[in-house]
Amino acid sequence: MGSLGLETDSLDSDTYLTLGIKESGKGGFGAPRILSILSSLLEQSIQKNEILLETTQDKETATSFHGLRVPPISIQKYIDRIFKYAGCSPSCFVIAYIYVGRFLQKTNVHLTSLNVHRLLITSVMVAAKFIDDAFFNNAYYARIGGISTAELNGLEMKFLFSLDFRLQVSVKTFQMYCTQLQKEAAEGHQIERPIKACGIKESWSNQGDTTAACAPTSAR
Repeated sequence: MGSLGLETDSLDSDTYLTLGIKESGKGGFGAPRILSILSSLLEQSIQKNEILLETTQDKETATSFHGLRVPPISIQKYIDRIFKYAGCSPSCFVIAYIYVGRFLQKTNVHLTSLNVHRLLITSVMVAAKFIDDAFFNNAYYARIGGISTAELNGLEMKFLFSLDFRLQVSVKTFQMYCTQLQKEAAEGHQIERPIKACGIKESWSNQGDTTAACAPTSAR
């Protein structure tokens, strides 16, 4: 397990507090704002790129992260679910966002409604293993993500090899992303390279808040 080596005193405390990465010390509870910010950014990209993909009629190459159909859970609820049950630090979601960006650049894959959920659960799990002192095993994360343990094991290896196992994120890079996340969220703009995605349904599964189901993958 690696360590990001975060030193919160060296970072912008206001940014950390705004994103919910650093506790205010006032005993506040609830989901950190970084979760809704990331969800909003992904959904904005989804809306823009759905139009782009329809206009250009580009066909996405199926990968291990692609499902056969869109899972019946929104990005926001899926991210909230991961945070609620995985118990990982809010920083993991920033690291996961960085990892997904690296993955998209390395593989030239477009983030779509068919692969976003698997990329999220995989990237957050990898981030938790790398920067958190304690974390759950793959079987538990698979239950959270609504997929099988065997599938998540395969996704993890595919993800790691696509990143060349380069998981280190410097404090400077982390701070830059946090600053940009706060700034771009406030301005309602995209961050750096647009994340290409399609639309996603907003409904939960019929089984409530105990399970989340992802459709079977279309490729291995």
